[in-house]
Amino acid sequence: MTWFKRLFWIGAGLGVVGALVAFAAHELKTSRLQSAFWRDFSAGASFSVDAGASNAIRFPHTGPYDERLGYHDLPAFIERLEPQGYTITRQARMSPRLMELQERGLFTPYREKNQAGLTVRDCRAAALLHTRSPQRAYERFEEVPPLLVSSLLFVEDRHLLDAEPPQRNPALDPERFAKAALEQALRVFSPGQMATGGSTLATQIEKYRHSPHGRTASVRDKLRQMASASVRAYQDGDDTLARRRQIVVDYLDTVPLAARPGMGEVHGMGDGLWAWYGRDFREVNRLLADHAEGAAPTPGAQQRQAEAFKQALSLMIAQRRPSQHLLSDGASLARLTDSYLRLMADAGVISPALRDAALAAPLHLRPELPATARPDFVQRKATSALRTHISTLLDVPRAYDLERLDLEAETSLDGEAQALAAQVLTSMRTPAAAKAAGLYGPHLLDAGADPSPLIYSFTLFERGPQANLLRVQADNIDQPFDVNQGARLDLGSTAKLRTLVSYLELVAELHGRWAGLSPAQLRALAPGPRDPLGAWAQQYLLRAKDKRLAPMLEAAMERKYSANPGEAFFTGGGLHQFENFERSRNSEWMTVREGFKHSVNLVFIRLMRDVVRHRMFGGESDAEVLLKDPADPRRRELLARFADREGSAYLMRFYRKYKRLPAAEAEARLLRSTRPTAPRVASVLFTIEPEASDERLDELLTQKVGRGAGSPRALRALRTTYAGLSLADRGYVARVHPLELWLVGFLRSHPGATLTEVLNASANERQEVYAWLFKTRHKSAQDTRLRELVEIDAFAQIHRSWQRLGYPFESLTPSYASAIGASGDRPAALAELMGIIANDGMRRPVQRVGALHFARETPYETRLEPRNASTERVLPTEVAATLRRALVEVVQDGTARRLKGVLVDANGRVLEVGGKTGTGDHRYGHTGGSGHKNAERKISRSATFVFTIGDRYFGTIMAYVNEPYAARYRFTSALPTQLLKSLGPQLLPVLERNGCGGD
Repeated sequence: MTWFKRLFWIGAGLGVVGALVAFAAHELKTSRLQSAFWRDFSAGASFSVDAGASNAIRFPHTGPYDERLGYHDLPAFIERLEPQGYTITRQARMSPRLMELQERGLFTPYREKNQAGLTVRDCRAAALLHTRSPQRAYERFEEVPPLLVSSLLFVEDRHLLDAEPPQRNPALDPERFAKAALEQALRVFSPGQMATGGSTLATQIEKYRHSPHGRTASVRDKLRQMASASVRAYQDGDDTLARRRQIVVDYLDTVPLAARPGMGEVHGMGDGLWAWYGRDFREVNRLLADHAEGAAPTPGAQQRQAEAFKQALSLMIAQRRPSQHLLSDGASLARLTDSYLRLMADAGVISPALRDAALAAPLHLRPELPATARPDFVQRKATSALRTHISTLLDVPRAYDLERLDLEAETSLDGEAQALAAQVLTSMRTPAAAKAAGLYGPHLLDAGADPSPLIYSFTLFERGPQANLLRVQADNIDQPFDVNQGARLDLGSTAKLRTLVSYLELVAELHGRWAGLSPAQLRALAPGPRDPLGAWAQQYLLRAKDKRLAPMLEAAMERKYSANPGEAFFTGGGLHQFENFERSRNSEWMTVREGFKHSVNLVFIRLMRDVVRHRMFGGESDAEVLLKDPADPRRRELLARFADREGSAYLMRFYRKYKRLPAAEAEARLLRSTRPTAPRVASVLFTIEPEASDERLDELLTQKVGRGAGSPRALRALRTTYAGLSLADRGYVARVHPLELWLVGFLRSHPGATLTEVLNASANERQEVYAWLFKTRHKSAQDTRLRELVEIDAFAQIHRSWQRLGYPFESLTPSYASAIGASGDRPAALAELMGIIANDGMRRPVQRVGALHFARETPYETRLEPRNASTERVLPTEVAATLRRALVEVVQDGTARRLKGVLVDANGRVLEVGGKTGTGDHRYGHTGGSGHKNAERKISRSATFVFTIGDRYFGTIMAYVNEPYAARYRFTSALPTQLLKSLGPQLLPVLERNGCGGD
């Protein structure tokens, strides 16, 4: 090749290179080619939202933003909600192009939210709870002080807002990217070479929002961030200036700034200034905006501006290593900030005056979070309960995580009624308001009584088309505790309602078995002498012309019982006597209807006895045969069960007595409980210390009895006689329960043993100490204990029926006293029972939360609503109707008659009110060795009214006071009844306004 040709080709090559360089320079200057490419690449990437579930939706796989807002977990939420009766009613449909971009590995391009959180709305769509994370943010670019914008660009992305070219790609800063690429290439030859990042603000946002753990782990990750940011930049067209301005806002609102105890993750300039410097975001913005106006500030104003600017600038710098800078003493951050202040002044970004003032201002990170206002738990009580319910629905146990989800929850609560009820209940703590509500008087508050310690609680439901809708859940406790659902309370005679339900259910059960029998078949039935209820049902059906269930239930309500308190009742393993509240009724015989209307205790004690005896000796039970036949093999099995149960009860009591005592102190305490004699001391010692020596015995005798055994022979005799006795006999000699002896010995050899370990280890000993009970010559003692077990089994049946109707506890006190409140209850559970009665015996689900709307206006938007809520019949219709009539009679002419004719609807019609009252007095006391009861301590007093109002509403209202105040009050259920009389007329007009629909 000649030199001329070589020059030609060299020239041509240089020309091509020059052309490429010129083209690249032009492209970098104008961004026309890449704008066209990314615009066409993302064309058609959109989404819509339509009815029903979508098969064109793809959820994000990872990324802090998508995890925090719940987008990543949405499939799991849907899967959990569907078995609970929720179904998707609306959902996003992604376009094929949008799904393709996601499947190619890009982050889903759409207009992302800078703020999101949990919103809870009431039945009128008013917000009851509106959390936002971050809490402080800019809505628009125009809100950002220009000084903050220019500082951010200087620190992070200097050409982002350049006017030319208008098509600039914010994902790529050519100079920065070229420098970073060169430094990365040099690292191949020199691994120790430092390399700066080439990220722009746009790619940083993609990284900390969507990359795994918010980090760039590889070149592939970086390219994915750049491509995703490029697609997002050109979605609205070639001119990207508006998008670039939005990037500034997005970054300032959401940049991660480490985390603080008590607050969690800190995102964005607004929350960062508050969390790390205790600064008010609005004040900082005002100070920086005043600086931008150019007016000469006073020295004090300039100092405040400089301090605010320096704090904001430090957070821009800290984001590169937020934990390192913000969780330390802040010295390195201060030095770095001062360095930037000098550079910015040199570059003309800030004035020398601002630089000097800022350099002089100290930079102190706040060691503690600023104080926040204490939440008003009274006003937030229902909202807190709803939030807990949503947490359970989604299985998101931490409120911190729940309140960051992009979620709107629609609830059945009536916000106006809720606020009114909370306001009224809170006002009742003042004497003036209590007096205006009529809360002073007989059976109410005594004249001059202080109403401030009293707790009032009110729950109201409305019958909906498919569910019972919670409208109000209020109390005046300024604490998170929810008295409606959070405690086991003595609610007194409201238990008579549960007892009446059990009684009428049993009558309906007997009717179902016997109503179809012929007279001859009925006469052939042989209810036992201990089953008066079975005998009555047999005789009723033999005489009745109308054998339908409804007349039989009415006849059952007319059965009479004595109200005389003179009888003692053997129940719950002991002999008990009961009293009536009104002594004037002590001599009366009255019907079940009258006893319920006037809440007469002894009528319901005897009614419960009949119910229990039928469960013990009627129907399928053959307990009568068991008690009569001493050879029945089932007796031994039941007696073994009794021994295990009673022995366990004793051990639990003894364990509480000795569990924290050292061995020597436990021994001393045990010996103090018996008068010391040589046989007793020997019996105790050889039980708790079987290997004790003769010297140890002699020493203990000298210490406790005052003299030793006297000789080695006497010591051997004591050992031979008492060490070989059975555990039961040693307890008899020592006059100490044998299981107490055994426990002290077990804890000596197993210090720190748990109660479970004690019970597991004592199975044989529990049977051994009751060996006498298995001998047939003790049949009378056996029968007493067998009757106790059969009674416990009867109460277990009653307990299951109560649980089926919403009783909230896993046990029921096996005593007739459960008929008058000994087993406790909860206001919310009683409201559920009233709902069953109001709904003709059908249990409708309680609906607190309706629609759950996730990720509104995003490609993941999903709305779920409860559909086809299942109802269950748990009471016969006739039983529910009989109960409703009895409840209405309590208000018409019984213990709640002060409510008669008080409540009217919007048309002036008097609403029929029914209910049951109850007063509970929880006391603590014990009986001394002489059998006399020692001084009692009054733990709490409660008064409850559980009610229905018309055919729409039902609920509970309660007054409660705890120790040390309980002993000062004598109020009865008249107090909450009077409160409802005052509250109801205020509340009903609010409830009946348009907006919240019931039946």
